[in-house]
Amino acid sequence: MLALATRFLREPVSLRLAEEFLTVPVDTIDRCVADVCACADHLGIEATADIIERIAREHLLAIVNSAPPPRAGR
Repeated sequence: MLALATRFLREPVSLRLAEEFLTVPVDTIDRCVADVCACADHLGIEATADIIERIAREHLLAIVNSAPPPRAGR
């Protein structure tokens, strides 16, 4: 039952984040949201959509900001 509940929680969050992070592959966004849900469950934190979205957004920002800059043409 918990898996079904988190699935319904994850899908809208993943869709909103996919609209925001257009350069990040959708499967990466889905995996990030799933990882955040699993971490919250492991820590005993109530996984609301707001909390999951905020934490996943921070993780995705770290991914985007850690990418190397494009190389200048030679």
